[in-house]
Amino acid sequence: MDTWTLLIGGAIGLALALFGVRMLITGHAPASTTRSFRTVHDAGLYHLLFGLGLLVLVAGTRLPGDRTSIVTAVVAVMLAGVAVVRYRPRGKKDAMPPQ
Repeated sequence: MDTWTLLIGGAIGLALALFGVRMLITGHAPASTTRSFRTVHDAGLYHLLFGLGLLVLVAGTRLPGDRTSIVTAVVAVMLAGVAVVRYRPRGKKDAMPPQ
């Protein structure tokens, strides 16, 4: 993989993870994010898990070992899977349906 691609992927993963951590610590999120998720906690964990998954995937391409890239890819997919299944954007339950 190209080094620039890895740097950009790592930067995006770090940004997502930090965004998630910030939401979890402060309990606040931007309005667009708040509308998309049931709670700020869900939004924070969703972004944190996706960011960590991307960081693990990028790191796995550079770490030594025969099976390192496969193991890190599996871990990254598992993190993303938990994020999508448990913390996916759903909107608020009390939101009015579109008319």
